[in-house]
Amino acid sequence: MERLEVTETFAGIALPGHLHTAESLQFATSFPFRDTDVVIVTYPKSGTTWMQEILTLLYSRGDAQPAKTIPNWERAPWLEQIHFRSSLRDTATNRLITSHLPARVLGPRLQGSKAKVIYVARNPKDVVVSYYHFHLLAKFLPDPISFDAFLQQFLEGKVHYGSWFEHVKGWLGQRQLLDIIYVTYEELHQDLRGAAQRLSAFLGITLEPQTLLALEQHCSFAAMRDNAMANYTLIPREIMDHSRGRFMRRGVVGDWRCHFSAAQNALFDRVYHKEMCDNELSAHWAMV
Repeated sequence: MERLEVTETFAGIALPGHLHTAESLQFATSFPFRDTDVVIVTYPKSGTTWMQEILTLLYSRGDAQPAKTIPNWERAPWLEQIHFRSSLRDTATNRLITSHLPARVLGPRLQGSKAKVIYVARNPKDVVVSYYHFHLLAKFLPDPISFDAFLQQFLEGKVHYGSWFEHVKGWLGQRQLLDIIYVTYEELHQDLRGAAQRLSAFLGITLEPQTLLALEQHCSFAAMRDNAMANYTLIPREIMDHSRGRFMRRGVVGDWRCHFSAAQNALFDRVYHKEMCDNELSAHWAMV
């Protein structure tokens, strides 16, 4: 498989070369967004797949067929990845686009359009646990030495896709510059119906009862975990070794408590409070 061992560096961020090239990344920063585009932006392991499924169901008016027959990376392709141009559904009225890029890279391009942006954030303690397990099965990411070592790298922003703190703060800083809505993984977990209603209002979609019912059924964690179009089991073992774990592992809130030692938790809290003392999203997740 091509470039599995390659790390592509762009704007000071390390990215897996298997999915990104200098050309694909440059294309992303000059992409001509349409005013009708809908862009999902996340830091890795923060609820990206979940949001892709929710938007699929909203735009299909509850018809689960597209979500059951088309891989999510074709329904909402990754702007910065090498397959973006071949996967983009260019004739769609509302093109769904996904990105992990930070605001300092992608924000200026989006500011020139009226595209709608949905930013999904998650408790960083759960992010680092999920991201660590993802590194174990993804052959295009470096093998972590240990959870403790990976946690330290995460806190220093020395992991692929860069600093979680910079990512969240950067996109929060776009609230006055973009047509953007902020959603948390915890909100989706606690009140999927309410989140769908908020998203439909933001997108200008009339949410019929049957659409909401279908969305709740199809977008449960259990349904997504068993859907080959969303769970990445279509990816060959040479790229993602499913014998070492599942892409959709547990899908719970607060799993970090099963992984953090007292010392690791204290270290994380010190860094978090220094970086995010005025973060408006913190109310959605428990840090203790």
